[in-house]
Amino acid sequence: KNEKGDRMLYVVGHKNPDTDSICSAIVLAHFLDAYPARQGDLNPETEFVLRKFGVMEPELITSAEGKEIILVDHSKKSQSLDDLEKGKLVGVIDHHKIGTTTSEPILYYAKPVGSTATVIAELYFKNAMDLIGGKNKELTPDLAGLLLSAIISDTVLFKSPTTTDLDKEMAKKLAEIANMGDIDAFGMEILKAKSVVGKMKPEEIITMDYKDFEFNGKKVGIGQVEVIDVSEVEDKKEEIYKLLEEKLKNEGYDLIVFLITDIMKEGSEALVVGNKEIFEKAFGV
Repeated sequence: KNEKGDRMLYVVGHKNPDTDSICSAIVLAHFLDAYPARQGDLNPETEFVLRKFGVMEPELITSAEGKEIILVDHSKKSQSLDDLEKGKLVGVIDHHKIGTTTSEPILYYAKPVGSTATVIAELYFKNAMDLIGGKNKELTPDLAGLLLSAIISDTVLFKSPTTTDLDKEMAKKLAEIANMGDIDAFGMEILKAKSVVGKMKPEEIITMDYKDFEFNGKKVGIGQVEVIDVSEVEDKKEEIYKLLEEKLKNEGYDLIVFLITDIMKEGSEALVVGNKEIFEKAFGV
């Protein structure tokens, strides 16, 4: 507890936070009378969103010690605070598969929808915040704008295969509160803000969204960059490919697949290094 005797309850999203992690933490903290937090710097898209709605960025935390923690937008230990066990994990609000086991019962509320913001919005509109220990306070236009932005970002303006009808329904209701007339036009603004790829170095581009996996004892790397227009990375493609080849050699990968995804055309170009045969067999290309 702090000097005032409040319990130190923090709501925090995953490492390398995206817009859903940041906005969900801010809005959920509002309903729980908690402190919103982040585990890393904001990306340009999230900076744009917080500026647009005039909301302060959450506090940066690196330790769970002395804190009660509610995780949003993740439950995997590897994506969470390194010393999570030094704090007290009291809840998870999420839209991913379950990635943790706990020694005690906790509040766990997750739905297979396009974003965590959708889950929070539904609790609000159903007047059910008390189900997760929150207060049924008012959702102000700025906070509604944050949730709307998070849904747009995570569903890539409803084009992602993870998008559900609930995401669209919540976005519509949130847009009314946030006084956002044209969701599509606003969505393009958000996605364009994300698109700083043109200004980035190839080595930054490949680490933006990159994860390691193990399949049948083989180390596989999968990376992705999303662009509004493929021309943003066209002149960097060769250098990106060279870097991937080096990574494969130096870090013991069997295969690395790097996807350049055109958000508007809804398709991806794949750069493949290493075990190309298996990729060709899988995708028939």
